Amino acid sequence: MRRFAQLYAELDASTGTADKLAALGRYFADAPPADAAWAVYFLVGGKPRQVVPTALLRTLAGAAAGIDDWLFDACYQAVGDLAETIAHLWPDRAAPAAVDGDATDPDRDDGLAAWVEQRVLPLRGLAPAEQALRLRAAFDALDAGGRFVLVKLIGGGFRVGVSRLLVQRALAAHAGVDPRRMAERLMGWTDAKSTPTAARYLTLLAADPPPADGGTAAARDGGQPYPFFLAHAFSGDPAAVLGAADDWQVEWKYDGIRAQLVKRAGRVWIWSRGEELVSDRFPELVDWALQTARLPDGSVLDGEVLAWAPDAQAPAPFQALQKRIARKSLTKKLLAEVPVRFIAYDLLESGGEDLRQRPQHVRRVALEALLPAAHVAPLLPAEGGWPALAAARASARERGVEGLMLKQREARYGSGRTKADGVWWKWKVDPLSADGVLVYAQAGHGRRAGIYTDYTFAVWNRAPRDAAEAQAVVDAIVRRAPVPAEDSGALRLVPFAKAYGGLTDAEFTAVDREIRTHAIEKFGPVRSVRPTLVFEIGFDGIGASPRHKSGIAVRFPRMLRWRRDKPLHEADTLQDLQALMAAGAAPHRPREAGEGERAGEREDCGGGEGDER
Repeated sequence: MRRFAQLYAELDASTGTADKLAALGRYFADAPPADAAWAVYFLVGGKPRQVVPTALLRTLAGAAAGIDDWLFDACYQAVGDLAETIAHLWPDRAAPAAVDGDATDPDRDDGLAAWVEQRVLPLRGLAPAEQALRLRAAFDALDAGGRFVLVKLIGGGFRVGVSRLLVQRALAAHAGVDPRRMAERLMGWTDAKSTPTAARYLTLLAADPPPADGGTAAARDGGQPYPFFLAHAFSGDPAAVLGAADDWQVEWKYDGIRAQLVKRAGRVWIWSRGEELVSDRFPELVDWALQTARLPDGSVLDGEVLAWAPDAQAPAPFQALQKRIARKSLTKKLLAEVPVRFIAYDLLESGGEDLRQRPQHVRRVALEALLPAAHVAPLLPAEGGWPALAAARASARERGVEGLMLKQREARYGSGRTKADGVWWKWKVDPLSADGVLVYAQAGHGRRAGIYTDYTFAVWNRAPRDAAEAQAVVDAIVRRAPVPAEDSGALRLVPFAKAYGGLTDAEFTAVDREIRTHAIEKFGPVRSVRPTLVFEIGFDGIGASPRHKSGIAVRFPRMLRWRRDKPLHEADTLQDLQALMAAGAAPHRPREAGEGERAGEREDCGGGEGDER
């Protein structure tokens, strides 16, 4: 564990690619295969389920440090990271000498694999008292750096400043194999159904066998998918940037789950963009590939899983697909309520042959020859040039899609978000937006610790008669008057979205000053704020939601700009949001192309993978 904690510290402290690669190389050269297997799992994005409630970790750390809950909370807010807070509050203890061969000794410096498999994972399901006993022994056995990493592993929130691409490069250099081949081998490494092992790690490092059948992909391991090729966001004038429209293959950008469907050896596997094996979530797609489409062995399709009724002309909103994702078990009723369809837009393997180095338009011809049109993403004609394609993009929301995908006709299928093999662009429609009032704030984490950066925004339940009526609501909030009943008709502010991205560091600092000046009440880490600031909030979708007080949920809310020019009483209303839904979510005000592109994204209505191309 100490070796892995040291690696984490080196990666976290370094900003240079060469330094990170060197640190990874040293670790892989020295670590036992079982430890390296788990290290790769965590470094490329693996996240085991949380095994211990956060409340227990906080209670144990506070008791060990001899401080009250309020002081622990104050430390946490100052530091901005729970693992770091616990790591430094926990007192260093003089542990007893290790007993050789005693795997349960708290002072034994076991490797990462032993810690994860023998100490972390077994915590799940134990009685709280037993969990507390084991955690105390574990924390006592580690220094602050080790405790920090251990809390990250226990809580399922491990993240470090290294990209998957760097890990691939480091492993490829260590093993002496081609980086692209290493990228292929790592596909599925973080799938929850496959535990990292020493044997799997050694397979990662094995030398490539001589190509068989002229370099075909027939010898690939079972249902292993290929690394996904990712698109870059596009804004601006395509005619000025991309040249002639004839050089591009244009498709609708669907709002579903990016997936690869693999058919080999008479079996079908479906992999999500997040490298989860999701075949059991979509049994009808497995049946379709085996029985209806009768895909030949050695076929790999890249495409989108969509909620799409058989008789519908367009897919259902992503919220419908979320019902399939969130349920632990699939009932006949759910399968009937949310039917799904696989829409393919690329053919990566055919007859066991890897097609990725063939041009985009050649792969497209092969795809159309393999599947019926209903399961292939339609191409938009380029005869009208970019003006016609821009007009089609403007109709995207009416069609239930997010915009257009622009793919170079000569592009090869790359790995990750690269332009080395050609390029894909996602040309999404401009976001919807509403002007909301900041009503709650919470401090950020990491480098934003101690600064209020996570905000809750509200709209009026109806349009204020004038500025005076709006000010009366503000005055009532400041003096903490009871909130009027919903059916009273009285003017009030209704929260509708949370956002934390989209402002510059300077703007966050300025807003932080306003929040501290106008804070009203404290609810743990959250502050209620005197409503004085109006922001334009952008979002990619909007729908009804009984789970939210407003009755509305927005997708990927982010701050587009601080509306210093807009008075409080002119902020938007629930009726404005409802009109967006009634109008098919068409934008309610024009916006210049590219405005708000620097905004971050966080979804406020549940998880999803709809923007991963």
